[in-house]
Amino acid sequence: MQIHNLKRNHPNRKKIAVGRGGKRGKTSGRGTKGQKARAGRKIRPEIRDFIKRLPKLRGRGKNSLKSITLKPVPVNLDRLDRAFADGDTVNPQSLVERGIINKTKGNWPRVKILADGTLGKKITIEQCLVSKTAREKIVQAGGVVV
Repeated sequence: MQIHNLKRNHPNRKKIAVGRGGKRGKTSGRGTKGQKARAGRKIRPEIRDFIKRLPKLRGRGKNSLKSITLKPVPVNLDRLDRAFADGDTVNPQSLVERGIINKTKGNWPRVKILADGTLGKKITIEQCLVSKTAREKIVQAGGVVV
């Protein structure tokens, strides 16, 4: 190493050329005209418009207040009276087999028996939710709710 080979750690900053020939001349890398070319350019974030439209419960999303449990499928007593014989067992599987309800996403649905109509047969209800008045009508007809 000789004295003419020595270099500074931080060489002098080069003068930035202006005009047509330099790297930062004319538009200085900002393209051309418009809001983005101006000093202090700020573009309103698009997401802010959506946030302002939301109600006070911000950040929860439109489906976050919905329950994750599936709502039960309603089945009335008059449907059961037509579809089942005396002494039959009513459960989600038997209801799907008789075509009264359908499977939901490949799973057995939750079922709620409602009191609309009359029941004149002794039937057994299993694995189903039953309304209070429907329960009374089933027991009155001689049926059982398990």
